[in-house]
Amino acid sequence: MTLVSEAMHGAVGRTVTQRSSHPISESDIRKWALAVYWPAEPPRLYLDSDYAAGTVWSSIVAPEEFNPFAWSVAGSTPRADEAADIDANDPDRLEKALGIAGPGLKFQLNGGLVAEYGERMRPGDVITGTESLHEYRERDGKLGSMLFTTIEDLWTNQNGAVVKRTLMTLIRH
Repeated sequence: MTLVSEAMHGAVGRTVTQRSSHPISESDIRKWALAVYWPAEPPRLYLDSDYAAGTVWSSIVAPEEFNPFAWSVAGSTPRADEAADIDANDPDRLEKALGIAGPGLKFQLNGGLVAEYGERMRPGDVITGTESLHEYRERDGKLGSMLFTTIEDLWTNQNGAVVKRTLMTLIRH
């Protein structure tokens, strides 16, 4: 017996939510770098415009782990689970957000996160983050059937270049 219904298979690839950042400023990058590298001094590439002008990037760039959505979001599509007041701890939250029935499993845990980096984020960039259902995989474990659900979060800049792609896996049983 499979845990993945036809409706769930049909939802693979669908967007869960999309958000856009405010334009990234040099100040945002500096503050992020100072916080991330504290108590050490951040690389000059993140702080000094004159120094950064002489690098391969020709300007200040953000550290790869920079999050342009950390403080606020310029705009986003409402997540159906937030609009419908779905419990944040409900194992079927993702499917409910997509308007389909979930597998009805009772337990969930974080299965890991993989991040891939592309173009560096720069001052002036506006980043769009698109979160979508990437895949379902099933496996049997000591506790019975397990469902591995992977959610992709793809960040692109205003030119359409990928700056970051994360794959987060949720394990339900």
